[in-house]
Parts: sequence; C-alpha cells; structure tokens
Amino acid sequence: MALSLLLTGDSILQRRLNSRDDAELRPLFDKVRAADIAFTNLEGLANDYRGDPALESGGSHFGAPAWVLDELVAAGFDLFATATNHALDYSIQGLVHTIEALEARGLSFAGVGRTLEDARRPCYHTSPAGTVAMISCCSTFAKGNEAGTQRPDLPGRPGLSPLHVETVHEVTEPQLAALREIADQLGLEAERQQKIKMGFAYPLSDPALFPLGDLKFKSANRAQVRTTPNTKDVAAIVRWVKEARGLADLVLVSLHAHEQLGSKDIPAEFIPAFAREVIDSGADLVVGHGPHLLRGLELYKGKPIFYSLGNFIGQNELVAKIPADGYERFRAEPDLTPGQVYQKRTQGDQAGARSSTGSPSSAARSAPSSQTRRGRSGWGRTASIRGMRTRFVLPNVAA
Repeated sequence: MALSLLLTGDSILQRRLNSRDDAELRPLFDKVRAADIAFTNLEGLANDYRGDPALESGGSHFGAPAWVLDELVAAGFDLFATATNHALDYSIQGLVHTIEALEARGLSFAGVGRTLEDARRPCYHTSPAGTVAMISCCSTFAKGNEAGTQRPDLPGRPGLSPLHVETVHEVTEPQLAALREIADQLGLEAERQQKIKMGFAYPLSDPALFPLGDLKFKSANRAQVRTTPNTKDVAAIVRWVKEARGLADLVLVSLHAHEQLGSKDIPAEFIPAFAREVIDSGADLVVGHGPHLLRGLELYKGKPIFYSLGNFIGQNELVAKIPADGYERFRAEPDLTPGQVYQKRTQGDQAGARSSTGSPSSAARSAPSSQTRRGRSGWGRTASIRGMRTRFVLPNVAA
C-alpha cells in the first residue's frame, strides 16, 4: 500500500483558517486532509504571546495564540517542523510554552526541545498506510538559540536543533594582505593574540585561515564565500536518521535555512552537501523552507530534495503584538499600531518578496512519482485574507 505524504512550506498563522467552512479554501484543505500524512513548517510560536521578547528575533517577533495549532490540525496537518529562526522570539519561556501547547495536544513535532537531545530526536507519525519519521533542524538562528546538552550536575538549555555553518571568505592574496595590514594597524590582531594568551580564545585549527572579528578569510584565486555544514552537527543528525531508518517506513529531514549563494533563489553551498549526506545515511527526502520563496527540486539517487517550498500560509502582517525592540528595529514610531508598523516596514506593500507563493506538494516513498503544485498567495488582495487564500495555478507536474 502506497503512503501519500503531502508537504508544504512555512505556515505563519495568526487567525482562524475556517478550512472546512470557507468555500474558497475548502478544496485546498480537502487535499491536505486527503493525504495519509501532511507536513508543514510551524514558522512561529504558539505561545499566547507569553515569554520574554528576545532582543534579536528571527526578523519579526512571531508570537501567536496557541489555538493556531488546533486550526492547523483541523486543516489536516499531522507533522510539525519547529526548528526555525523564530523558535526563540520570546526567549526560552516562550519556546517552553509552545512545547507545552504541542505536547498537550499530542501533536507530532520535532526540532525543538528542553535539551539538545530532545531537539535532535525524530518524531513518528503513524497512519493506516504507514509511519513517517521526521527530523527537524535549522541553520539560520541567533547565537544562543541552540538547545544545550544536559550534564549530570546541570540541566540542558531549551532551544532548537542546530545545523551550524562553517563559513570561509576566500580572497586574493593582495586582498588578504590588505586585511592583515588593517588588523595590525587597528590593533585587532594584537587584541586577538592577547585573548589567546589569557585563555579567552583559541587559535584556529586551520593555520591557513585568518580571522577578522567573526569572519574567517583564506587566500584563493578569486573572492567568494564558501560554506560547509558543521561536521559535529551533521553526525548528530545522521545518528537519528539511522535510528529512524529502522523504525519507520519513510524518513523525512526538514531543514529551515535562509542562507543563499548570491541570489536568494539559489541555496548556499552547504545545503546540497547536507541534504545529500542525510539521504546517503537513510533519509528518503529532504524538505527545505525558510527563504519564503520557491527554490529548485533535485532528485538525488532517486530521492527528492526540495530546496524551499516557499510559504503556505503567510500572515506576517497580522501579528497582533510587536515588542518595543521590534519597533526600534523597523524604525517605527512607538505610537504606531502593529499593522501600521508592517505597512511602514514594507513601504506600503511595495517592498518584500512577492514571489513567496504557497506551494503544497506531495511525495510518496516512490520518489520519482511525486507531484508538485504551485499556488498563488493572493498578493494584492486585502491583508485579512491574502496570506491564506492560496489557489492552485498550475496543474500537476511529474517530478
């Protein structure tokens, strides 16, 4: 018996979906409900706005009422990826409130946890057609958003399952010489060496690298940015992929990644490398999201890699509360309402990624027979409905 798995990108939900009562939306969500198992990326916190707003959010502070989970369940979703750059928008307590809301409803979610081990673990969702294991991780996050490891004498730190990225800026030899000279003249290199001598910093393991602040430079034939996935994180994720391979019919790895290679349409170099490695380790498919637009699809050894499924529900502009730090970030006057802040940020809807289309798709264990559909998110319609009025605009296309 074939298992039908429906995939969507980011779901940023703030209001009731009415997925059964709205005549325009019902056909779409009937397709979600018809799948054996349906996946979405929970982009935000179902925390009832509880917790302490973080100084550095994932962009906007995406708090929401906890009942958005009920709306997504009624719409047909079963699997919830939760490792995103918004997971700690309301600090640790906001994340814990969301975890408690997910647990209270008995939902299948992965990617965040009270410790790093919890955040790394897959969840399993079983339907009559089979069981899907999901592992969720994130490469785009503020320092400290990572979950921490528990020790015998101290608890771990609640957070997300991280995929750290090793970034090297390759420059020509003359450019590198100029950077070294700048670091010397400003006293930056002397300060770094002093920290190493005092035990507050350590030399880089690769002597060919030259650090300047948080950036690492290396001599090369031309200037370019090179990224690789952190080997320790990959090994930790692969550990659970191999575990899930023996316990589920299908293994899905979810990656939330905003990083790009030049153009936003092209994933950063580390993303294909990571996706192929987890497939080599036993994953059946990799589902990407984060940049809020559609990226390409790769079939690697017959297994699909969706580099970004874009937005499925995008109610960014309907966030009911914005903390003071958000007002400062967007250079908004403190007496503006949240909706007015959004309008200021987007320059009256003239700025932003209009190509962030809703994009539900499906993929079964037999990857070559998977189908993809593209939707239109309703740009140009009123703010109260456009973020969830996804309509199909293309027929099924064989992958």
